Amino acid sequence: MEIRPIHTENDYKSVMLEVSGYFENEPEPGTLEGDRFEILLALVEAYEAKHFPVDLPDPVEAIKFRMEQSGLTPKDLVPMIGRLNRVYEILNRKRSLTLPMIWKLHNQLGIPAESLIRPTIS
Repeated sequence: MEIRPIHTENDYKSVMLEVSGYFENEPEPGTLEGDRFEILLALVEAYEAKHFPVDLPDPVEAIKFRMEQSGLTPKDLVPMIGRLNRVYEILNRKRSLTLPMIWKLHNQLGIPAESLIRPTIS
């Protein structure tokens, strides 16, 4: 089983071509082919993390995503943010989140604090 690191775009494309075949007929874990598949996936993940990093969403997008996921309305955010008009100011990017708001949104809705402390995109 010869496996090399992914150094170039061509290496990446070659590994992706090989890995795509495994998705249609995934090998059993613990077999030689299963081990090869796992190793190739790890190499792809490492390469993609380095060359195609994914940024966290800005705070408002993170809140809106959680609202959509959980079927929440702006009124549901009042306990975490304050009066309804304050919720709308946050959602419309007219006001920034405060530390107590960030803490409550993180604890009560499970929104990653890393997303909530990022600067809001205007």
